[in-house]
Amino acid sequence: MKLTALTTIVTLAAGGAAAEAHSAAMTAQVSGPDGIAGTVDLTPTASGTMIVAVDLTGVPSGTRGIHIHETGDCSADDFSSAGGHLAGDADHGVLVEDGPHPGDLPNAEVGADGALQVTHFNADLTEDMINDDDGAAFIVHSGADDYESQPSGDAGSRIACGVFETN
Repeated sequence: MKLTALTTIVTLAAGGAAAEAHSAAMTAQVSGPDGIAGTVDLTPTASGTMIVAVDLTGVPSGTRGIHIHETGDCSADDFSSAGGHLAGDADHGVLVEDGPHPGDLPNAEVGADGALQVTHFNADLTEDMINDDDGAAFIVHSGADDYESQPSGDAGSRIACGVFETN
């Protein structure tokens, strides 16, 4: 009986530690030279699926590709310092056999008011990918992602960027 109780306590303690280790929300403060501003929040969940909540203003109307990129650096004028998509071992796009990248997100439709507000679930994205040695960034593109062109969906130039930081 003592061994069972001890096993239960150790199991509960380990589960609690695992939950704490994978529960840090992350936020990117996104901005662009033409007035795009807002936040992207990443929230790990107990299921292992990441919640990606985008809340931006000042985005040009139309269909925009949005992605999580492999490097937490928005210092280049064209945001190329953020590197490519956070790819893991996958190809780009949901329309290809070995896709999508963990950093691939569905296109966002932006109305005349310039608001881009969407929430997605992403089961391929992990906290470790975001918080690796070089971090990660959120990018808004000038065009739509075609969900298949390699390596990035032919989504056009990068018009806004934000680096993820743990809250």
